[in-house]
Amino acid sequence: MTGTRTITFGGEITVPAIGQGTWYMGEDPGAFDAEVRALRTGVDLGMTLIDTAEMYGEGGAERVVGEAVAGRRDEVVIVSKVYPHNAGLGSAKAACERSLDRLGTDYIDVYLLHWRGGVPLAETVQALQGLVDEGKIRRWGVSNLDTDDMAELWSLPGGSECVTDQVLYHAASRGADYDLLPWCRERGLPVMAYCPLAQAGRLRGDLLRSPALTGIAADRGITPAQVALAWAIRDGNVAAIPKAVQEAHVRENAAALEVGLTPAELAAIDEAFPPPRRREPLDIV
Repeated sequence: MTGTRTITFGGEITVPAIGQGTWYMGEDPGAFDAEVRALRTGVDLGMTLIDTAEMYGEGGAERVVGEAVAGRRDEVVIVSKVYPHNAGLGSAKAACERSLDRLGTDYIDVYLLHWRGGVPLAETVQALQGLVDEGKIRRWGVSNLDTDDMAELWSLPGGSECVTDQVLYHAASRGADYDLLPWCRERGLPVMAYCPLAQAGRLRGDLLRSPALTGIAADRGITPAQVALAWAIRDGNVAAIPKAVQEAHVRENAAALEVGLTPAELAAIDEAFPPPRRREPLDIV
């Protein structure tokens, strides 16, 4: 992979702007080997950021990741996520240790609060920072937090140690464009886009069938999925984490890092999928 577009978490963890997601992996034992191969292929192609969560397959996806990175842990950056109900002082350490065991590693690079639940943010910050201090995680972040939640987080002691916010984001689901992405950009906080190929959210799969994307793809000799990924990472502060199991899709995703959309192409996508003119709630799945 020759593209130079990267994202850096916390000033120290740098990865290519397209990584690999694992949502729905680890649920079918018959697919385990294929999922492992897909992740390994992605790493071979330079997609060294792998995102997972204790929720995915109730730990199954973490086991897939663990097998995929066995013997090459130093080549990858692992992001995992803790359930909200496990994000307290009395539970985060145990949840993290279970994830570490499934991943077959002694540290997680970036550990995220999966979404906001009943545990106070201040307690979660304290718990996550404690995991950093113990060396179980390198850095921590959040997922599915909107602008007001992020502002609250930033006001807490240690809250600005957060290194990313992971949200659902694609051209047909771009509520984050109104104020969350600008808020994060102002603070040098990169965002991770999950479901960047419109696997969920507004319009869902219709995005890849839209004339705007299919037209650009046809003109370029690439796929609509590659257009969608190039759009997601266009501003330099977003990393996209598409999930793929078929080798062709893995290679397609990796090659998208080389695609830079022109102003005219971006304008065509904006016309088809206008940016929000007022605050909209984030799509969450």
